[in-house]
Amino acid sequence: MALAPFEWKDKPTLIEHLFPVQKISAETFKERMASHGQLLVSLGAYWKGRKPLVLNKACILGSLLPATGNPIKDLEIFELLMGIDAESMKKRIKANLPASKQDTTEELLALPYAEQVRTAKRPEEIGASLYNHVWPTVNNYLGTSVNSFPELIEQMGIARFGRRPKVADVFSGSGQIPFEAARLGCDVYASDLNPIACMLTWGGFNIVGASKEKRAEMDKSQRKLAQQVQKEIDALEIETDGYGWRAKVFLYCLEITCPESGWKVPLMTSFIVSNSYKVVAELVPVPEEKRYDINIRYVNSNEEVEAAQKGTVQDGNLVHSPDGITQYRVGIKTIRGDYKEGKENKNRLRMWEKSDFTPRPDDIFQERLYCIQWMKKKPSGSNFDYEFRSVSVDDMVREQRVIDYVREHLEKWQEKGYIPDMVIEKGDETERLYRERGWTHWHHLFNPRQLLFLQLVNKYSIAEEKFNFFQCMNHLSRLTRWRPQAGGGGGSAATFDNQALNTLYNYPVRTTASIEGIFTSVHSNYEIDSKVSTTVNSHPAQEINVDNDIYITDPPYGDAVKYEEITEFFIAWLQKKPPKEFAHWTWDSRRSLAVKGEDEGFRRGMVAAYRKMTQKMPDNGIQVLMFTHQSGAIWADMANIIWASGLQVTAAWYVVTETDSALRQGANVKGTIILILRKRHQELETFRDDLGWEIEEAVKGQVESLIGLDKEVRAQGSEGLYTDADLQMAGYAAALKVLTAYSRIDGKDMVIEAEAPRQKGKKTFVDELIGFAVQTAVQFLVPVGFEKGEWQKLQAVERFYLKMAEMEHQGANTLDNYQNFAKAFKVHHFDQLMSDSSKANFARLKLSTEFKSAMMSGDAEIAGTPLRALLYALYELFKEVEVEDVLLHLMDNCPNYLPNKTLLSKMADYLAEKREGLKGTKTLKPDVEASCARILSEAIRNQRL
Repeated sequence: MALAPFEWKDKPTLIEHLFPVQKISAETFKERMASHGQLLVSLGAYWKGRKPLVLNKACILGSLLPATGNPIKDLEIFELLMGIDAESMKKRIKANLPASKQDTTEELLALPYAEQVRTAKRPEEIGASLYNHVWPTVNNYLGTSVNSFPELIEQMGIARFGRRPKVADVFSGSGQIPFEAARLGCDVYASDLNPIACMLTWGGFNIVGASKEKRAEMDKSQRKLAQQVQKEIDALEIETDGYGWRAKVFLYCLEITCPESGWKVPLMTSFIVSNSYKVVAELVPVPEEKRYDINIRYVNSNEEVEAAQKGTVQDGNLVHSPDGITQYRVGIKTIRGDYKEGKENKNRLRMWEKSDFTPRPDDIFQERLYCIQWMKKKPSGSNFDYEFRSVSVDDMVREQRVIDYVREHLEKWQEKGYIPDMVIEKGDETERLYRERGWTHWHHLFNPRQLLFLQLVNKYSIAEEKFNFFQCMNHLSRLTRWRPQAGGGGGSAATFDNQALNTLYNYPVRTTASIEGIFTSVHSNYEIDSKVSTTVNSHPAQEINVDNDIYITDPPYGDAVKYEEITEFFIAWLQKKPPKEFAHWTWDSRRSLAVKGEDEGFRRGMVAAYRKMTQKMPDNGIQVLMFTHQSGAIWADMANIIWASGLQVTAAWYVVTETDSALRQGANVKGTIILILRKRHQELETFRDDLGWEIEEAVKGQVESLIGLDKEVRAQGSEGLYTDADLQMAGYAAALKVLTAYSRIDGKDMVIEAEAPRQKGKKTFVDELIGFAVQTAVQFLVPVGFEKGEWQKLQAVERFYLKMAEMEHQGANTLDNYQNFAKAFKVHHFDQLMSDSSKANFARLKLSTEFKSAMMSGDAEIAGTPLRALLYALYELFKEVEVEDVLLHLMDNCPNYLPNKTLLSKMADYLAEKREGLKGTKTLKPDVEASCARILSEAIRNQRL
């Protein structure tokens, strides 16, 4: 028996009451670590901002499932549907184990959850069979009659909204949120200002989500297109040598005239061509012509390869020696003629024109083919022989043939839209293209061979094939790096190997045969139910004009990636002739309309967008707002936006969403805050004096509720659901829930206050309210062992240090936790307390032996505090100073020793407990510190004064 329409209309949702963030974090991390194994990455790996599908699924289910008043049972149903229950995990682990290891499954299931996840397949890798055991329990509890997610989603949507739920994302980006919503069975509306983002979203629905039959047709068409392009390239005879060898990659370098010597010198960052094949480039002087030949040769040892590490470009200088005696060293900026005019950086480079695609003879930077890697099928036909060669006269004839052919057809190709003629608009990322190379149009970023290949693909490809076309572009530009250390003799890094448009001195050009694997690559497939309706549009977020029940958004708050600039690299190629499926979108990045950053423009844009979304949802609609915590002012910013949009916070959760990749080392944040929002239906008024107790009661109730649920789960033999960081976030949410419920506070209209522009260095009324609310939330989280009065007596830096010692004891030592708590406790220089060896996922406090005698006095926040005196006492005990002397020094160092004596003893006991069992090294020994703390605590208690 199915649920009745609107049966759950006013029921609170699960995500407003509970969310197993530790398990979701582990699953999220697992998916991010899969890198290119993620479902949608193959559509466009150049788009890095992706909210993991498993997190999106959790948010969608959590927004539809009811909170019934039985949290343990609610949690059980949620975990079944997420594939994170014990039975599902058993299936996932077994699916990832070889037959010989199947008997270890039970052993692995006894590990902590995060360890189980590492050994298991992701739920999406198994598919529908993972959930066979789920449906009887779900149906019995919810009153549904379903056997699949689309059926469940439809029935829950009818019970809540009277229809299959409509989910929208107006900042769709790479399409992760819309795709997961559609895959589950929701009707979906997706939009983005950027047409490339819209393409990626469309590709998720129509390529990854296509039926198997449709996908077979697509793959066949893609292979046919590849054959057609190869045929036309072969007809020009520009990739073969006439002796059975086919080119795999062409290597190019820039060349400039040295002003001191008058010699033409190749710009090469390294002379190594291939590490594994032991191939190097050697400059051979040609004195009579004041230039160098480039000889490609194989060497015999790794030492000879290493000796070729330094090229002619060293620390921004051109370095060369024509006679082996006289060395010339000239700054490349000097050769380029860099100078400042006012605040603007300029130089002597000629700005390229629309008709250019290679340097002109009098340009400062010339371009030169210096090496070719060839390949030839072995007699067996199954593998290839490879060899690197110097460039021959015949090679140069073929090279000129390409240039002549492109020159002859360039104007016609541009008119027809096969290659771009779009001007590069100057911006933070694109400015360097003008400044460093003189490139002014997007086609200048592509070598003649690349233009020839790409125009053919663009000319013949249909909508579904544009995704592989873009992937080819990503690997075929003058901005790709040659990697001599890669396998197969060497390889190329993609243009968007990082999210910047970096100009290079050396670059590879992959041939048709070399790029074929990318050109014909097969995307993942996960069929979307045919009943589901999907719509993709390109427009500013605030122009949403259709009603939706649930909005799940990941706006570009503080986003360092300039997508509105760098995606013009792709936009330029479809601007004149997009496929009919994409023709109704505006093929321009519309930079001025992009909502991003952290400034006033961002806040105004966000308010306009979220206000419109609020208007375009039913009274029982729900919004899930995700953002990455990057700024100390974020809570005030978000409260401003929420208040001004007519929304109220009902819950908040913190989920780890980022990998510990090289791009995110150091102090980068690794988590996502999830705010759950509802319409603010009443015009309530209060006064600040009355808010204190209300916030405290709300925080207390929320935290105690979660602690109670955590204890129940642990009592059943399961892992705990929440750490202190999670409870802190729940406390924030409870405080924000109270604040954002009011339309007027102290007689002030909060919408007007929220919309008021910020003044630099000046706190707004909202800032003050948020600060007050957060401090109230933080103060409630008193560690076991301290009385509330004692805890509040400590200085902020002491509370922070002790709280983080507890977090380390729980194993939650990721840097973002320290950042979050430092902001909450208002500790301004928490880095002074952190070990020098701290990394994003392995941060930790300094031990007493690392402090030694530093920061006992002076400007450091911890200086002069009882805790600092205590840490110095522990250091002395570690150095085997007599206990009596340690106590005397502690009395001297600790202000107001007698009133603080009991508190010092408690802190020592606390540190003894928290340091015990932590991993150490030869020099850093937490266990020894724990032992010293126990000795000190006992000594303080027994001291006779």
